[in-house]
Amino acid sequence: MFERLLQKKSAAPDVGAPAPNFTSPALEGGEFSLSEAWSRAPQVIAFFKITCSTCQFTFPFLERLHRAYESDPIEFRGISQDDAEKSRMFCEQFGVTFPIAIDAPAYLASKSYVFSSVPTILLVDRERAIRFRLTGFSKAGLIRLSEEIAHLANRPPAPVFLPNELVPETKPG
Repeated sequence: MFERLLQKKSAAPDVGAPAPNFTSPALEGGEFSLSEAWSRAPQVIAFFKITCSTCQFTFPFLERLHRAYESDPIEFRGISQDDAEKSRMFCEQFGVTFPIAIDAPAYLASKSYVFSSVPTILLVDRERAIRFRLTGFSKAGLIRLSEEIAHLANRPPAPVFLPNELVPETKPG
């Protein structure tokens, strides 16, 4: 029986695999559809929970990348596992200006990506392939994300961290 349970569990789509499509309500109104979004530009998708201390630590750095690549053909989207009001407060508190979609209460988007912790950050190219995947906070991982975005944008990578910032290599949740 245990073997059957293991066989039924879906594997997480990994780098190189097609990104599962999903549609979720957008915090700013309307809906966010990943299939429509990746037809416009590569997507940085960051799943988060507002009470997650690692998400709270990571999202200001994602916002920094969002601003650095704002004029490039790349889009950032947060996918919140909380309701709209709490997600709005999170964005205000942590200075997040990129768009947010709401995955609560059914977590259909989160389930399609099969992860067990947040933040989970993905870079999806215009061909729908997952180019990069990072779970949790990793200084090297965010630098690598910037390099991957820069490669898609055909430009030098934007710095993620300021020279005088003391940033740990990792941050446990």
